[in-house]
Amino acid sequence: MTSPEQRGLRESGRARRCMARQQVRLALLRALGLVLHPFSPSFPSPPFPSSLLIIRPDHLGDLLFLTPALRRLREVLPEAYIALLVGPWGRGVAERSPYVDEVITCPFPGFTRQPKGSLFAPYRLLLQEARRLRQQRFDLALVMRFDHWWGAFLAAVAGIPHRFGYAIPEVRPFLTQALPYVAGQHEVQQNLRFTFHVSRFTSQVAGEEALAEEADWKAHPLEFALTREEEARAEEWLLAHGAAAGRPLVAIHPGAGAPVKLWPAENWAAVADVLTARRGAQIVLSGSAGELDLVWAVAAHMRGDPLIAAGETTLGQLAALYQRCRLVLGSDCGPLHLAVAVGTPTVHLYGPVDARAFGPWGNPFCHRVLLSDWPCLPCNRLDFAAEELEAHPCVRDITVEQVLAEAEALLAGAW
Repeated sequence: MTSPEQRGLRESGRARRCMARQQVRLALLRALGLVLHPFSPSFPSPPFPSSLLIIRPDHLGDLLFLTPALRRLREVLPEAYIALLVGPWGRGVAERSPYVDEVITCPFPGFTRQPKGSLFAPYRLLLQEARRLRQQRFDLALVMRFDHWWGAFLAAVAGIPHRFGYAIPEVRPFLTQALPYVAGQHEVQQNLRFTFHVSRFTSQVAGEEALAEEADWKAHPLEFALTREEEARAEEWLLAHGAAAGRPLVAIHPGAGAPVKLWPAENWAAVADVLTARRGAQIVLSGSAGELDLVWAVAAHMRGDPLIAAGETTLGQLAALYQRCRLVLGSDCGPLHLAVAVGTPTVHLYGPVDARAFGPWGNPFCHRVLLSDWPCLPCNRLDFAAEELEAHPCVRDITVEQVLAEAEALLAGAW
């Protein structure tokens, strides 16, 4: 076991190496931007644009946070052809949007959640995707992830003449319009401000960006439309697995996108057992097929028998299942935001990620956030090596009693 001093020295060395790499990368990106000769063309008279490409490489939660901005863009540009470029992992969310005309997929480097490949593979992919996008002759590209220099570079190489993104040093060399990014503000509000800036430039509407400051969950809710087939499948699944009529359904999603965000399986089991004993809850454990081991670890620690939904539902069927629940519990992850989108109360456990920016977008009385008292929160770092996890227990230090207090208050209707 390493001492705090050794860990501090290791962290300091890592920070210096990271800073050096960032400086080299920034210099290279600026050089590439100069080679591409980015320019600021004058905007045509409205209506403009006739076609636009929205670039968003993220996963489930961030794509759900995008839906209010897509709705706003469609209101501002009712005649424009809007295409949404997402990862293959985001197609299931993107294709439900009534506000886009086309969904295009790209396996964005750094977002595939796979081991890194060749150093040159991201650039080969960029040239391949740029050739494909060039054929569609988009007027405007919106790079809506704040630090996505690869997406901005892609739009520039694809020859899209107008390119909006955030004024982040790595991104800016490839943009024609660099917009302000407000650190710590919720991502939904950030996305809405982005669309207000687009409105100003494309429709000559002034002053709207102030509305983003006041945007709230009531005026700009998340959306995830369910089909009748998905609702029926959720009902069939519950009947087939012996869900007892009249018992409140409580879903627990123990998985998360990074090991540092996980809460111990025995803790989830303890919460499940108390909610079953005190509230008569029927516990449902959800997760992907890749999270089955984690889900079964929770089940193994429980006194009762939960319903195991992990690996048995599509995204839409999971949303329909959550809609039938009285409560959904889990760590900071996309499925918890899916529960928010379908209107089910939630309890979210946060650690490294800033809950102000990426927390639940909904009524705070029925969507609760729990944090431990570590002073380093939020660090927004998720790439801790396995041997580093012991020194970063920010999620693990949230107590069973904290989770139970919020869960029972919500089940009692205290919202």
